[in-house]
Amino acid sequence: MDAQPALAIELAILSRPGGREYNEDACGHWHSETHLCCVVADGAGGHGGGDVASKLAVQHILSQYSAAPIQSSADVEDLILDTNATVIRHRADDARQANMHSTVVALFIDLAEGTALWGHAGDSRLYLFRDGQMLAHTRDHSLVQSLVDAGMLGDDQLRTHPRRSELLSALGTDPEQLHITAAAKAWRLQPGDVFLLCTDGLWELVNEAEMGASLARSVDPQAWLAQLEQLVLKHAVEQNKPNHDNFSAISVWFGKP
Repeated sequence: MDAQPALAIELAILSRPGGREYNEDACGHWHSETHLCCVVADGAGGHGGGDVASKLAVQHILSQYSAAPIQSSADVEDLILDTNATVIRHRADDARQANMHSTVVALFIDLAEGTALWGHAGDSRLYLFRDGQMLAHTRDHSLVQSLVDAGMLGDDQLRTHPRRSELLSALGTDPEQLHITAAAKAWRLQPGDVFLLCTDGLWELVNEAEMGASLARSVDPQAWLAQLEQLVLKHAVEQNKPNHDNFSAISVWFGKP
């Protein structure tokens, strides 16, 4: 495919506290004429901990990528590993941050080459749609996901199991124990490709069929995120979850799906 720096790109961001008193999610993006980076993170560790960890993760990845854009899957893994070290290092800044952790999911776009790479740690997800159809999403580093992978639970229990929030990996973990998954190879972008990066506060309450149906009804990424937000709030009421989690997302559209 020829280089396609002129490919039309639209981006939108959503971050809400949900039913919680404060928002421990963080998200952000950086772009130049030739590169784009998007990051979503979900912090844990209580007041002064989780929100610090998630902000550190987003800021570190964006600053490092802006200085030296990602070239390979190995680079993605190295950057997330370096971000983990940054979170651990800043635990010493304040006693309230001593146990802070954060999930992270990041998307790296080379606009000149027309390719995408991504990586994650924890249960914040990246979804990939092409021409309105979901092609794939990242697999969580969680206890319940491991049980699903082992055939001990069904996929439907990812959203309902009582231990669904137990993570096997997140930033703030000993490097030897940290699980990082990166795209096996660069994804070749086409017009109609859509990415959604989101925290579990969104995907736990909105299933993939609803994501696709609302995407089909949307004229731009901002409208799509607005529909996803309404679905989160609707299902939180239906499932009697007044204290439902923070929820955040970034959507990137390449042309119209």
